[in-house]
Amino acid sequence: MRELSLHILDIAQNSIKAEAETLRIAIIEDYQSDLLTIKIKDDGVGMDEETVKRVVDPFYTTRTTRKVGLGIPLFKISALQCGGSFEIKSQLGKGTEIIATFQYSHIDRVPLGNMAETIVTILNVCEDMDLIYTHQIQGRTFTLNTKEIKKLLEGISINNVEVLSWLRGYINEGLAEISIEEKVVI
Repeated sequence: MRELSLHILDIAQNSIKAEAETLRIAIIEDYQSDLLTIKIKDDGVGMDEETVKRVVDPFYTTRTTRKVGLGIPLFKISALQCGGSFEIKSQLGKGTEIIATFQYSHIDRVPLGNMAETIVTILNVCEDMDLIYTHQIQGRTFTLNTKEIKKLLEGISINNVEVLSWLRGYINEGLAEISIEEKVVI
C-alpha cells in the first residue's frame, strides 16, 4: 500500500467486522528515537492463538469473497522492511491489538498518509463504534474521542455530512498544531 493510513483503514475494517464497540488508534512520531509507532486496539470478538498465528499468512482469510487476505501480512512486511517490528495480541471475547513500529527515517518507509480522511472514512462506515484517535509528535498530542463528540451532537448522527466535514477540519487543525516545526537557532 502506498500509505500507512490505508493499512490502518484495513485493520479498522477488521475491527468493525469483529463487532468492536471501541477502536483505539494511536500514532506516535518520535524523531529523536527515529521511530514511528502505530497501535490499533479493539474490543471485538478477538482471535484464538491459532488464528493469530495464521492471520500473517497471505493465503489465510476469514472472508468468503476471496481466497487471500493481504492486509495484515503486508502491514507486517512494511514494518519489518523498515527496521521495525510487528506484534499481534488477541484474546477471544476481549479484542485484538496490533503494534507496528517503523524506523522513521528509513528510505523504504511509505508516508503515513492522510489520517483525517482515514478517521472520517471509519466514522462514516460505522457510526455505532466509538473511536479514540491519539496522535503524538515529539511529545505534543492530539486526541479525538467520538464518545465525547456524540454527547455534544445531542442525537445528530456522527456520520452526518456536515459533522464529518467539521471533523475532517478539526482533525487537520489538531494535527497541524502538533506538527509545528521547532525553530533551530544557529
